[in-house]
Amino acid sequence: MEIVPWRPLRELRSVRKEVERLWNELFDETPFAKRCAEEWTPSMDISETEKDFIIEAELPGVELKDINVTISADRLTLKGEKKREEEGKGELYYRTERYYGAFQRVVQLPTQVQDDKIEATFDKGILKITVPKGEEAKKKRIKIQVH
Repeated sequence: MEIVPWRPLRELRSVRKEVERLWNELFDETPFAKRCAEEWTPSMDISETEKDFIIEAELPGVELKDINVTISADRLTLKGEKKREEEGKGELYYRTERYYGAFQRVVQLPTQVQDDKIEATFDKGILKITVPKGEEAKKKRIKIQVH
């Protein structure tokens, strides 16, 4: 067996290299950084009432003409695009945190719905979609008799 001198700084060097690699992966022009800049997913709230499913999507800066909602069988698909306004020529950005580009969300509906009665409103960047449940999906109360 060979005796090897212990060099504590050598061990720290590998940790430093790994931290630098992770830092570069997150903040430099890597595929991960490009993917974050090109894709975004709007936040959604999905709730249920006795008669409806209510889907609210947060779409700040998206114009109504750039939103498309479709339903097929038991899936509701929300597609759209948030376009970047190119007004300032010659501007240099030091930091960009807002998301732009195409998005798509698919919501799996748990029961049959009345797709011909779906309503949607768009106000102050919030898209609200009301999806009425089918008759067989509405909850029925059963009275329990105690003897």
